Amino acid sequence: MARLVVVSGGIMMLGLIAVFAAIVYKLGMLGDAVAPSGAGERFAAGIVEAPIILPAGARLVGADLDGDRALLTVETDGASTLLLVDLATGNVLGRYALTPE
Repeated sequence: MARLVVVSGGIMMLGLIAVFAAIVYKLGMLGDAVAPSGAGERFAAGIVEAPIILPAGARLVGADLDGDRALLTVETDGASTLLLVDLATGNVLGRYALTPE
């Protein structure tokens, strides 16, 4: 019985050591983190000004950012359209019309 308690305690200690080793390893890697999209390097040089051209009479309803791209929700004459825009150049990468079923 005593041998079983010693073996069980040893296995528990090995598990705790493994958990603490994993925590120390992860904390050591925090300084090596890099921005996933590279947006920090692109915009670090200064302020970027790029015109985003919307259709005449369009109204910007919403915007969502993802790295160096933006998804703009534009409303024109009651119809909604999503525009995927590159923020560095202002180029429209995609245009998605939203139509009801």
